[in-house]
Amino acid sequence: MLDQPAAPRRVLVTGGAGYIGSHVLHALTDAGIPAVTIDNLSTGRRAAVPEAVPLVEGDIGSADLLERVIRAHGVDAVMHFAGSIVVPESVEKPLAYYRNNTVNSLTLLDTCARFGIDKVVFSSTAAVYGATDRVPIDEETPTAPINPYGASKLMTERMLRDAEPAHGLRSVILRYFNVAGADPAGRTGQATPTATHLIKVACQALLGRRPALSIFGTDYPTPDGTCIRDYIHVSDLAEAHVLALLHLRRGGESLTLNCGYGRGASVLEVVRTLESVSGETVPATFADRRPGDPPQLVAGADRIRQRLGWVPKHDRLDEIVRNALAWERSLPG
Repeated sequence: MLDQPAAPRRVLVTGGAGYIGSHVLHALTDAGIPAVTIDNLSTGRRAAVPEAVPLVEGDIGSADLLERVIRAHGVDAVMHFAGSIVVPESVEKPLAYYRNNTVNSLTLLDTCARFGIDKVVFSSTAAVYGATDRVPIDEETPTAPINPYGASKLMTERMLRDAEPAHGLRSVILRYFNVAGADPAGRTGQATPTATHLIKVACQALLGRRPALSIFGTDYPTPDGTCIRDYIHVSDLAEAHVLALLHLRRGGESLTLNCGYGRGASVLEVVRTLESVSGETVPATFADRRPGDPPQLVAGADRIRQRLGWVPKHDRLDEIVRNALAWERSLPG
């Protein structure tokens, strides 16, 4: 009797119904890579998950649930997105952030170690660098987070590094700068009405879904006085995750990589671009600086191109804004 071919191994994506996780699921599906996702749908949307991807509703803090999914789906790698991401909320509710972002990550990594899963792609953040004055910020910049959100992510980074010599668990840690935009095909996007991302909020203000966009500070040492950030299209970010997974599946070493374009745009540049794309005016108000907002946050982004062969395809600000606006228009008012 002929042997049956082995079932394809699946990657477990935590938080796959969320903004970034859902884009990664679509990128995996487009690449023919089988996946399964766990999401508690507290902020994610079932409709954002591709039809071909099994969605298990639940919490990654449950080791029993993780074990059942790993056994049932032949999981050999993990992409970890599940977590809380709102910086001001992390200051108000620090213990909730350490529970959701750090303790739950510990449960996930412990389960990986027990089942011999040795490949993890981790969704981290430039917030681990804190309020640095470096421009650009490369991966050798000292980490000094200034809020519980950044600290909770950095703790998971440390757990991943410590787990490698002890358990053989290799990882690619991706530190995001300012993620924006939406799937160019309109399949998914940022759907949380209370999101704090600048481009999302500006689109909402343009469409009358918020009274106005608040611009905090016009006296920074930048060309137009407003803060500069490195905006990365979410679809380019999703592609970086696919490349990171393939790197680990080929036996590649652990990496820590910034995710950005290495150039920034100011708040007023974003507003002007949105107005140019839409032909309409963004209602805006001006306010004082927010404490802790650095004038510039721009990624040193050479390493990800060199190590993963990542080539962005959507790195024009007008495309990022156009895709974000198209997605926002598609949402119920």
